[in-house]
This record gives sequence, C-alpha cells and structure tokens, in this order.
Amino acid sequence: MKKIYIVLTYSGTALSKIIKGFTKDEFSHVSISLDKELNEMYSFGRLNPYNPFWGGFVHEYIDKGTFKRFYKTRSKIYSLNITEEQYESLKNNIKQIEQEKKNYKFNIIGLLAVGFHKKIQKEHYFYCAEFVKYVMEKANINTVLPELIRPENFKEITGLQEIYSGLLKNYNSPKLNIAELVTNNLLLYTSPKKEIV
Repeated sequence: MKKIYIVLTYSGTALSKIIKGFTKDEFSHVSISLDKELNEMYSFGRLNPYNPFWGGFVHEYIDKGTFKRFYKTRSKIYSLNITEEQYESLKNNIKQIEQEKKNYKFNIIGLLAVGFHKKIQKEHYFYCAEFVKYVMEKANINTVLPELIRPENFKEITGLQEIYSGLLKNYNSPKLNIAELVTNNLLLYTSPKKEIV
C-alpha cells in the first residue's frame, strides 16, 4: 500500500474570500501530495503569488510562492491509502499534465460558477478541485465525488485519515525536544550568585 495526501487550505486571499462567501465552506482550495512532507504537492492555482487572475498547473510548496506570501493559511491535511498501481498511475497522470502545463488553463469561470451551483468546464481547463478529482479518478481511485465539485467535498472520501489541522506553515515544524537540549547542553541556565564578602 501507498499513501497520498489531500491538503485543504484557506489562505484569506481576495479570491478565496469570494469563494468562501458563496460556498460558506471552511476551505476554498485543495491540493494533492504524493508524499507526507508535501514536497510533491500539486494543484491548479496562482502562477504568481501577486496575481490572482494568472493561474494554471502549480507545484506548490509550504515555504514558497503563494503559501509563503499568505503565511497565515489555515489547513487540514488527510492521508489516504491506495494501491501501488493506483499510486504509479496517479503520479504519471500528474507528471503528464506538468509536462504539458502550457496547454492547461485555470478555470476561473468554472470556479465562480460553482457558487451559483452551475458547472462550466472546458477541455484542458481546471480549477483546484476539478484537477484533484480528475487525476484521482483517472488513477481508478474510488472517490465517489459529485460532478459539481468543491474542496470541502474531499472530506467525504471513504478512508481519509486526518493527520494535521492548523496553520500550514507549522506543518512538519520540528518539535522542541527538551531532553535532547539538556543532553547537548544547549539549555540556558542561571549560574549561582557569588557571595560578596
């Protein structure tokens, strides 16, 4: 078995606030990661952290790009067990889109239409939830997700395990190990005061 990771986020950008205003959902963006560290995390979103209208296929990072700029991004991260065959198929599907990313566009109209319960989709156009749903279903991962897809719908996938909830920037932050600090004599301490004679 292999694990993949579904990453739900709310960054507080103007666009995410508009989406949240329509959907009333907790999260407005979804990404998929092939590894627990989120080094192989992908979605459809901003190509430039400062331009919400220039979007497409993105290799996302916690400490770079949009998530670095919007450092107060809230998140929930889930793991999902899949087969080796599904994992390889998913990886290949993502890599194929990455190699042909110039042919793919961000489906901004489709994204806004979701707020009005309408589906507008064109070939080679995706918003984040459409992309994640597409690559998962193409890899024969049984998602049972609705046609009119929103990031929140991914919480409904059978077998998801929540592994993190909090600020995205704090995910994978090293925990302070007091015992290790003491062992390595790294703790500051106050030396006893000398008596004045």
